[in-house]
Amino acid sequence: MKYAICNETFENWSHDKICGFVRNAGYQGLELAPFTLADRITSVSSSMRAKLKREAEVEGVQIIGLHWLLAKTEGFCLTSPDLQVRIATANYLVELAKACQELGGNILVLGSPAQRRIPSGFSKLQAAEFAVDTLKRTVDGIGKAGVKLCLEPLSPPDADFINTAAEGIEILEKINHPNFCLHLDVKAMSTEPEPITDVIRKYIEKTGHFHANDTNLRGPGFGNVDFVPIFQALLEKNYSGWVSVEVFDYKPDPETIANQSISYMQDCVKKARNLVRNPMG
Repeated sequence: MKYAICNETFENWSHDKICGFVRNAGYQGLELAPFTLADRITSVSSSMRAKLKREAEVEGVQIIGLHWLLAKTEGFCLTSPDLQVRIATANYLVELAKACQELGGNILVLGSPAQRRIPSGFSKLQAAEFAVDTLKRTVDGIGKAGVKLCLEPLSPPDADFINTAAEGIEILEKINHPNFCLHLDVKAMSTEPEPITDVIRKYIEKTGHFHANDTNLRGPGFGNVDFVPIFQALLEKNYSGWVSVEVFDYKPDPETIANQSISYMQDCVKKARNLVRNPMG
């Protein structure tokens, strides 16, 4: 199992300090939120991207990709009825793909609930048509960058569009491109009509990335979600991608979040492996 953690957890830390700490904690990867680098990714020069990549490599960490792609930006919306906004959004997603590639990553996690709401006066079906149009405009650029765009279902009330893995798959089938896949998030899956483990077993083969967190907005092991069956499902389906810790509640501090999350996950993986090897106990 490959472990990563999201950099916004370490607010006001320098990039090189983050990389050194997470590697020492046992993580192999770091996931970046663009808003931690600049207001827009286009303001981060190629030389700065190369510097960030080098700093990670020196510490033995890989920058695996970007998430919160449209967060804290203005003028972008995946589901806008305005064609010019959709074109601008598509162009910006391609710029994010280029940045991801230059940083050494290959994963874009498209969550950003505020930038994909169902427009007032329009239906969910119409919102889906707008989203598909936006994403189809990114296909060539994302393919050229060699990255995967992972569409993230998000739970209500955070999001009102693409709330389940099934809804995500419906969008992806209309895109029909190998660089577009699903993203699964434990907190988001907690509101699915099926148990989290059933969602994993059903959709993991179409999934390019996985976020580990709890329904209480904290890290794995900080709440009531039992990750042993979650990792058992991932192991049974031979998931070989990243498991990345993403939290929304930064208490008590970054060090505790990072250290206890990975320790808990590693313990759960050991137990899950035993269950996979000896399903009858």
